[in-house]
Amino acid sequence: RELLPPWLVIIAGLTGIVLLCASTKDVPITPLRTKYGIVLDAGPSRTVLFIYQWTTTKANKTGVIRECSSCPVQGLGVSNYADSAQKVVKSLELCLNWAQKEIPAEQHSQTPLYLGATTSTRQLNLTHPTLSDDRLAALTTALKSSPFDFQGTQILSSPEKEAFNWVAVNYVLENFFKYDWRGQLVPSGKGMAGVLSVGGTSTQLTSGMEENQAPKEGVRLQLYGQTHTVYTHHCPCHGTDQLRRGLLSVLIQ
Repeated sequence: RELLPPWLVIIAGLTGIVLLCASTKDVPITPLRTKYGIVLDAGPSRTVLFIYQWTTTKANKTGVIRECSSCPVQGLGVSNYADSAQKVVKSLELCLNWAQKEIPAEQHSQTPLYLGATTSTRQLNLTHPTLSDDRLAALTTALKSSPFDFQGTQILSSPEKEAFNWVAVNYVLENFFKYDWRGQLVPSGKGMAGVLSVGGTSTQLTSGMEENQAPKEGVRLQLYGQTHTVYTHHCPCHGTDQLRRGLLSVLIQ
């Protein structure tokens, strides 16, 4: 084998020395800033506070987030506090204080806070609208006084709630996108999963459909560069509460 010329070895060695001695400040790297968001999921039996975080990284113009922690609120669901709106507010204090410790103080004012109420609050709003309004008004006042950027409270319709469940499941399954061996976001190439959601008072089956086949009440979503039309088939009175009551009735008889 022929040896490398001495001058080439010397140049290579000098180049390596220069690279090793070069200050890292010559090529500054700006770290991706982490942002946070808070969602209060007010369900039939309990409320859970979720903290999410994300960076400026996006996949086809849609953010890439992850759930970093959660705090189950002590006590019953929002709709169960029929006697006092202040009890609803009191029940949230521990988790809100916990969230202030989890999120850096300098980002509190930039952290959006949102509360979404689901089935039981929706039913309370139909049967006792004054009570429902009192609960939401008390929650709004309490959350506005927190150090976070309060975005509002909303009673989610069944199609909206189930569409969010559908997004969450397919997001976790990496059906929208995936990471390749280089750690970069690429289309997954997989189909979307349907979701069977069994709640306390009802059961829902949610799936994506072709736009020309979906009923009018379908929810249309623009995610990761694609349009999805999501349809939910709602089965009221087929939740775990009704199943438990039916079982108790049989046992008593």
